Amino acid sequence: MKTVSLTLDEIYDLAKRTLAFNGCDETNAESVSRTVCRAERDGSISHGLFRIPGYVASLRSKKVNGKAKPKIEELTQNAIRVDGDYGFAPIAINTGIPALVKITKKFGVGVLTITNTHHFAALWPETEALAEEDLIGIACTAYKPSVAPAGAKKPLFGTNPISFAWPRPGKTPAVYDMATATMALGEVQVAARDGHKVPLGTGLNKEGELTTNPSEIANGGVLLPFGGYKGSAISMMIELLSAGLVGDLFSFEAKEEDNNDGGPARGGEFIMSMSPELIAGKDWHVHAEKFFEQMLSLDGVRLPGQRRHTNRLSNEPRNINKELVEKIKELFS
Repeated sequence: MKTVSLTLDEIYDLAKRTLAFNGCDETNAESVSRTVCRAERDGSISHGLFRIPGYVASLRSKKVNGKAKPKIEELTQNAIRVDGDYGFAPIAINTGIPALVKITKKFGVGVLTITNTHHFAALWPETEALAEEDLIGIACTAYKPSVAPAGAKKPLFGTNPISFAWPRPGKTPAVYDMATATMALGEVQVAARDGHKVPLGTGLNKEGELTTNPSEIANGGVLLPFGGYKGSAISMMIELLSAGLVGDLFSFEAKEEDNNDGGPARGGEFIMSMSPELIAGKDWHVHAEKFFEQMLSLDGVRLPGQRRHTNRLSNEPRNINKELVEKIKELFS
């Protein structure tokens, strides 16, 4: 694979100019471009520039509103909803998180539901934003079917990621962001692009047989849930939280509505935050750090998110797939 070296500023600028050329206003282009740039910065390449062609496809098809103006609605004293105005998720998230922080610090627990958005990014930015405010964050979202429930060979679930972040005052938070499939679909697509195999058990081909060929999984095949029935149950929970509770589309409904332009389908997101200070008491972090000390004392253990945070410390240019960069440049020419 041939690569080109781009600074973080160049990555942000490339994303923003491409989105603006294809129908995003300044605010929407900035929100999405920051999300893309942070993904590349942290080494989450399947959610970085790799997503730009899909973002553009959904703008060009008019499925996504590139000038979206999300609005907040108060549901209860502890719960708010953001209507994303059919735009990309980052701007709706940026609209809702500050309000969620405020109510959580007042009441101890807060819920943010997001509707009418198109989510194509990682989930850790929203949970990590809560952890940076000394709050615990949980987020999940569904997508179009690509994962077969345990025992099945046909898809019903999306890859249905879930993210959790625990604050560590004075230190980087403990954060995980994982698909409830064996592998995120974007990672399978990147593996197919780069000619890499995936572990046996990742998914099935169109004949319903196990395969290590990511192209066979991504094109007519199906992913499997991690951990068999256990992962399948968690994926079901995410469908119910991010669609049933939020009041937006289940994965199968998203598929029925989507125009298959290659961009993100419409759907919702469930975010919950909790204040450890109000719930556990003022010394909550001292107690939690004893647990982290025990965990890190074990040989071979690292905290979730640690690799991303280490990558973040470097301001060096990132090596980006050359063919992808050329493809993106063609989108604003």
